[in-house]
Amino acid sequence: MDFTEIYRQSSQLVAFSPGAHFILNAVADRLVARQHPHPDSSTHPPSHTPISHVAWSPDSEYILAASAKKGVVDVFKLRDDAWSARIEAGAEGLLNAIWAPDGRSVLCFSEWGLRVTVWSLTTASANYLQFPLHPDRAYAFRSDARYFILAERHKSKDTLGVYDTANAYNLVRHFPLPTSNLANLALSPTGDHLAVWEGILQYKLYILSLAGDIRASFSPHPEPAFGIRSAAWHPNGLFLAVGGWDDKIYILDSLTWSPAVTFELSSRIPSGATLWREPPNWLEATQGRGFLSYDKLPGPQSLSLLRVDPTKPHPKTGAVQLEWNITGSLLLVRYENVPTAVHIYEFPSPSSSASSATTPFNPRLRCVLSHTRAVQAAQWNPVRRGSLAMCCGAGCMYTWSDEWVGEGEGGDGGRMWRKEFEAREMKWAPDGKGVVLMDKDRFCCAFEVEEGEEGG
Repeated sequence: MDFTEIYRQSSQLVAFSPGAHFILNAVADRLVARQHPHPDSSTHPPSHTPISHVAWSPDSEYILAASAKKGVVDVFKLRDDAWSARIEAGAEGLLNAIWAPDGRSVLCFSEWGLRVTVWSLTTASANYLQFPLHPDRAYAFRSDARYFILAERHKSKDTLGVYDTANAYNLVRHFPLPTSNLANLALSPTGDHLAVWEGILQYKLYILSLAGDIRASFSPHPEPAFGIRSAAWHPNGLFLAVGGWDDKIYILDSLTWSPAVTFELSSRIPSGATLWREPPNWLEATQGRGFLSYDKLPGPQSLSLLRVDPTKPHPKTGAVQLEWNITGSLLLVRYENVPTAVHIYEFPSPSSSASSATTPFNPRLRCVLSHTRAVQAAQWNPVRRGSLAMCCGAGCMYTWSDEWVGEGEGGDGGRMWRKEFEAREMKWAPDGKGVVLMDKDRFCCAFEVEEGEEGG
């Protein structure tokens, strides 16, 4: 991989366009669009107040820049500098702004949970959805973009609204939810099932249909117990991974909605898994620039777990990230009480497990990636099924891939170094050929080159 120059950015507001041809970033009150990976750029007029949100329309034709403090959303057209639009929230305020899948409508979430306003750029009209429960979560578009799902609060009760995006966001269904204090929801990739779960004080999850029927409930602990931190649907919707503060990952299957397998964090890495450890003093060995493989330590090995006081609020334990790769053959888990490690669990493919009634379903811990510093961000490549990138707040990028398998031994790993740069956040380009790395107020891009591709 190769690196671009370092550019300025604010609040880690950097985003690739959906086609990966452009990259957008905010610098205080200005928007800058660059053609990736070339340095040519265009700057859009300042909004005279710090930008809090930026986003590309799904077709990469328009750019959204919102200022929550000022309560305005500015929209620009990439290929027409003379065109622009402004949405003013008014007295209701503004907390969040997102694109609808049609790329011609903007959803604005007001303060105090008053409403979501759907603004159309083509008709200059607005539709209103009342009382959203959260401004930054608990909503989703179905994969075909036909319906918008929104968790709401009506008469002090959790409810769900289903809106028809093809019919001016008219209400299709509205039904009460079984939760008393909904934390979040996750819509299955097939759009058939909806997972909703309670807040931090209750470990309860429910599976519903979009008609409002409760299909199942899941609560592995007697009350009281800390709740669910994250949940992630398998790409084909057959499984749901659920993690809380108990250092366990429950894999629910879509037939019984009970755990098909449970993973539990342990300081001991079993003999069937591999520990990939960051080599000591490798930065000095490469003189601050270069590529080096992880040290491979076959199991059994051990990890150091942080001691946690369960009596204190928000204990630093449990799964802070659950993420499936594009095919669902690998599950990435980051546990907060092992901040320097990334656990990768391997799942048999649906085709192989269904090929024979006697074929065992036996997911397992494949490997653990151990680093000297806490992992700040980790993300699967959106195109290549076994390619993973990570950053740890240092001037380097970490990668792991099962494409580097040698005689069935597992994966391999490496790191890329960037001088005078501390990567705290990262995002893959949609085509999987580049990564944007961000520190506090700067960013650069790492992208594939024709030669030496094995170095990435």
